[in-house]
Amino acid sequence: MWRRAVAAGRGVQGPLGMAGRRWRSGAGSPDRAAPERAPKIYTRTGDAGFSSTFTGERRPKGDPIFEALGATDELSSAIGLAGEFSSEKGHTFVDQLHKIQCMLQDVGSNLATPLSSAREAHRKRTSFSEKPVLELEQWIDSYSEQLPPLRAFILPSGGRSSAALHFSRAVCRRAERWLSDYLFVLARYAAMKEGKEEKIYIKPEP
Repeated sequence: MWRRAVAAGRGVQGPLGMAGRRWRSGAGSPDRAAPERAPKIYTRTGDAGFSSTFTGERRPKGDPIFEALGATDELSSAIGLAGEFSSEKGHTFVDQLHKIQCMLQDVGSNLATPLSSAREAHRKRTSFSEKPVLELEQWIDSYSEQLPPLRAFILPSGGRSSAALHFSRAVCRRAERWLSDYLFVLARYAAMKEGKEEKIYIKPEP
């Protein structure tokens, strides 16, 4: 999955490359356009139980690198779903979710570049600064200041936007624990803005 995203410099095309059809002048016919052949989305290089990193290193498909890439990809998909629900309700934080998805793409590129085989050019291409982390902290503080005090354990609930953000938070715990704080606060904020009730944990009677 993520190999297509991080292999921009290797000519590998992802789904967007398949969807968009580009045109070029046909040979022998200067005024007639011919469609370019669409690149194939599969590579047939992983059939033996191995796959390639961005650096070209071959590793077993069960390698922790590919597990981390899968978890990050799943997180981005979950955030995308939450973003669609939130967009339907007109939430302005949707742009933040899109920005986080883009950052996760960069994280995936970094994960797919093991230092054991990375050249300097690879490291430069997949590096990123701490600026997004500082920005995320500002977002957390901003939403937290607007929320009522937390006095009980909250269950995933509070409308579709909030529930989808809680689901993203749960997926996030497999990939990165700290981002889950933002998703938790945002889920509560979405429920508050939509006037939805957050369900709380009630201990069953013995």
